Amino acid sequence: MKPYRTDIAWSSADSITVFGRSLPDEILGHLSFGDMAFLELTARTPTPDESRMFNAMLVTLVEHGLTPSTIVARLTYLGAPEAMQAAVAAGLSGLGTVFVGSVEGSAKMLSEAMPKPDAALDMDEIARSIVGKFAAAKAIIPGIGHPFHKPIDPRTPRLIQIARETGFDGPYVALIQKVAAEAGRARTRDLPCNATGILGALACEMGFDWKICRGLGVMARAVGIVGHILEESRNPIAADLWLRTEEEATNHFREPKPRD
Repeated sequence: MKPYRTDIAWSSADSITVFGRSLPDEILGHLSFGDMAFLELTARTPTPDESRMFNAMLVTLVEHGLTPSTIVARLTYLGAPEAMQAAVAAGLSGLGTVFVGSVEGSAKMLSEAMPKPDAALDMDEIARSIVGKFAAAKAIIPGIGHPFHKPIDPRTPRLIQIARETGFDGPYVALIQKVAAEAGRARTRDLPCNATGILGALACEMGFDWKICRGLGVMARAVGIVGHILEESRNPIAADLWLRTEEEATNHFREPKPRD
């Protein structure tokens, strides 16, 4: 029988150890929240450049206003104010292929198209192949375009700038931009790379497995959702949102029918 085992953390009556480091003595007051997340994913603390880049990646996804996830969280809190964790969980449940979770899709797409970056690779051809593959499947290319950030997602150029400053402006960052350019040519309209596209590329640059990339969005957006729930507790809008939606959606039942 295989024994149960974890190498992440263990505790005793007077200690908590995380990857061989004392939580009270070597981590508390020394690592930021983002650095702690990096430690959990890599079993090591980040370099200064890794810390700056990774923290920027997480901060990117903390907040985006009244999104479906924050609206769901507020409505859940309306029904169960005694269980903040339920409201947070409800909001996080909607992070999928359309919202936030497209970081995973972008990272998967890029890592599969270019498993081992090589200067000899023809990235233009790889980009054409990616766009053609998604077109044939009639699927949305993850990380490309945005429903209302036009002509460009304002987070994208800043992330690219930080990537240049920290040394993570590598082949995956270049490839996702080539994919965006190729998609725009193929569909004869601007389809710039959005934040999740760049984040997926940066995750590849930093060596993260694409399978955990949605988790980056979960970590980040949980912080934002807690903030929205706090605001909801102080300045509630969920009840009005519910009642106005119900009224408008069912108003046709109340309107008098025209006479013949």
